[in-house]
Amino acid sequence: MKVAVVGATGLVGTKMLQVLDERNFPVTELIPVASAKSIGKEITFKGKQYKIVSAEDAIKQKPDVAIFSAGGSTSLEQAPLFANAGITVIDNSSAWRMEPTKKLVVPEVNADVLTAEDKIIANPNCSTIQMVVALKPLHDRYKIKRVVVSTYQSVTGTGVKAVDQLFNERKGIDGPKVYPYTIDLNVIPQIDVFTENGYTKEEMKMILETKKIMGDDSIAVTATTVRIPVMGGHSESVNIEFAHEYDLSEVREVLANAPGVVVVDDIANLKYPMPLDAHDKDEVFVGRLRRDETQPNTLNCWIVSDNLRKGAATNAVQIAEYLASKHLIGQGVAV
Repeated sequence: MKVAVVGATGLVGTKMLQVLDERNFPVTELIPVASAKSIGKEITFKGKQYKIVSAEDAIKQKPDVAIFSAGGSTSLEQAPLFANAGITVIDNSSAWRMEPTKKLVVPEVNADVLTAEDKIIANPNCSTIQMVVALKPLHDRYKIKRVVVSTYQSVTGTGVKAVDQLFNERKGIDGPKVYPYTIDLNVIPQIDVFTENGYTKEEMKMILETKKIMGDDSIAVTATTVRIPVMGGHSESVNIEFAHEYDLSEVREVLANAPGVVVVDDIANLKYPMPLDAHDKDEVFVGRLRRDETQPNTLNCWIVSDNLRKGAATNAVQIAEYLASKHLIGQGVAV
């Protein structure tokens, strides 16, 4: 299968190449795409060298699928060009997520909505992905009424320049800054820009995307998203109110049997999910499971996942795997 990776030199693009390799996606030919300054440079994939090309050249090579991680403006401009050429696009930016005609997909939750006609498929926000993977089996069993989430998000979510800022500050180097404040030894309660209602765009993404992915507008979601000076993954404190009563031991069993979820919840031995343990893993880790004693039918939990993998690259590759398994891309695709 011919696979284009648009934004191949970025933090997520590099991770996508790693995930494609590790998961043995059937790449017969790789077409790496990046900005004009990178065209002609070479990258290595599975021991072979590939020259970076422009989007126009990539389209001419007719890949079966193009996985985008090049930012919203690039996706808005270039994704339709690929789609119009019959190429299926899986886009990691926020550009298409809330577009009513585009599917927003987490394979463990709603891959079954995909068809061969879907030529631009949106990959959700990283913090939304890990949360809905844990929420879906609980919603199916107890019906979720309301979610209150506070996030503790890794600097890798902002990109390589944010990682550089953190380590420069740690070394006492006065370098370029992508955050409005120092991030080392600090916590910044702002991710993305503020909107008119006082919430940030990141918070609104979590609120709106959760409803769309879960296919249920009745779920009330409120969010506070926070940047912290860690690497390895995003963490979330999640309070979930159900319509029905639950049993805590059954909740553990439901989660333990859910696809993509690993329960780490052994407080007697101080076992709970942490970003260090989630780093470079594809699963969503759930722990600190306990009853909210202030109101009925309500659960507290802690959710951690590697934001560059399940929160971005792995989820996109899993979408491609699903499309391939159902013959919605590649040879024999029915359009």
